[in-house]
Amino acid sequence: QVRLVESGGGLVQAGGSLRLSCAASGNFAAIMAMGWYRQPPGQQRELVATITREGTTNYAESVKGRFTISRDNAKNTVSLTMNSLKPEDTAVYYCNADVLTWKTTMTPAWGQGTQVTVSS
Repeated sequence: QVRLVESGGGLVQAGGSLRLSCAASGNFAAIMAMGWYRQPPGQQRELVATITREGTTNYAESVKGRFTISRDNAKNTVSLTMNSLKPEDTAVYYCNADVLTWKTTMTPAWGQGTQVTVSS
């Protein structure tokens, strides 16, 4: 079983910065790709950024140049540094991981979500 725990959300003014962190714990062989998704009020969940175990990153167009995703494989953590925040970045942010089990199967894991609110 895998548990993802996020931290770092909160309220910030437009133009400000926040850093989200997510730690994976449990009994698994390895954490493969990790990522951040968000769900704005009244909208569907959408991809924000992903990072492979090797460090290859992918970003949604709306956050390119403002957000940076990083990870620490030794600690099974992933972070999202968000700069130049805009009111439209307001959402619940979810950590995601592709987990390699000891049975060599892949299974997705999700955190409980952390609220980010950007005031104008």
